[in-house]
Amino acid sequence: MNKKFSMKLHLPVLLFGLVMPFLFPSLQYQIATLWVMILFALTWDVMGGQMGYNSLGNIFFFGIGMYASAVVQIMQFADVGQYTAAQGVLEVQYSNTQYFQGLVLGIIASGFVAALSAVLLGWTVFGLRGPYFAIGTLGLALAGGELMGTWEWVGAGGGIPMPVFPYSAQAKGMTFYFLCFIAAVVTFATLQWVYTTRFGLAINAIRDDEEKAEAMGIYTVRYKTIGWAISAFFLGISGALFGNITGFIEPLEVAFPTVTFGIFMVAMTLLGGKGTLWGPVLGAVLFHTLKEVTWTYFLGWQWVALGMLIIINVVFFQQGIMGWLMEKYPEKFGIVVEDKGASK
Repeated sequence: MNKKFSMKLHLPVLLFGLVMPFLFPSLQYQIATLWVMILFALTWDVMGGQMGYNSLGNIFFFGIGMYASAVVQIMQFADVGQYTAAQGVLEVQYSNTQYFQGLVLGIIASGFVAALSAVLLGWTVFGLRGPYFAIGTLGLALAGGELMGTWEWVGAGGGIPMPVFPYSAQAKGMTFYFLCFIAAVVTFATLQWVYTTRFGLAINAIRDDEEKAEAMGIYTVRYKTIGWAISAFFLGISGALFGNITGFIEPLEVAFPTVTFGIFMVAMTLLGGKGTLWGPVLGAVLFHTLKEVTWTYFLGWQWVALGMLIIINVVFFQQGIMGWLMEKYPEKFGIVVEDKGASK
């Protein structure tokens, strides 16, 4: 996409993010979730759009980050095993300083633990390609939820109550709204820069023809692992933020929601247009808006509406909305189309 066109979108999006919680204070959590959805779509596109590896298990890093953050936040001032015990043998009262110290350390830990997990798992799953890679990563996500559901030290199926935010509910909403907003903006800015480097060229080469990329001397496993680690890092941070927003971590529905968030991140990217910078953002906004409207006003029909959206996307906009717009109006995006008649 043309750089000037992309830059024109930055300011409106930033202004939107800065003013929305003040204009609509009752919708703070819904809009905060929108920024998480944008982060989901952007990070999925690193592998699925830019590199051509369609992962169905990226939600694994979201859940790992959530649990890593919870453990770090708790273990600063309490024994994790006693805190999460089913009989509730330990109740901890955190001071304001302790809470925010734990939160900062938990967010940092969530990103690095998720990225490390991606590096370790990458050497195994990147031996798979095509549908086998998709199914293998899906298995990781399902296994992650089941593993945490049986691990007594982190609460097993009973989950983990997160440390309570020390101020009012309104202050909590504003705090985590801006944390989600900042996380999405930093993710976007990082990926925008990464795609302009040699790394961006290498992962696009892998997408176009991996065998030829290897023949040209590109260490494909290294690039795939780094790309997945970048995605995992930001997904882990989003997990930490979302876990603190909900206030309670449950393994299957909150930390590893494979059939909801895990599918949403794929659908949002395909809707907006994978392999484009702004496509995942557009897809996330449209998808999340429709989801919130149907969940609020058409409860019971929400899955029908989302299913129809996916069908329309696959039938009429296989390249996604952004891809369709770039194809129909190339000059708007700075794409030069050669006039075949003039070249003769």
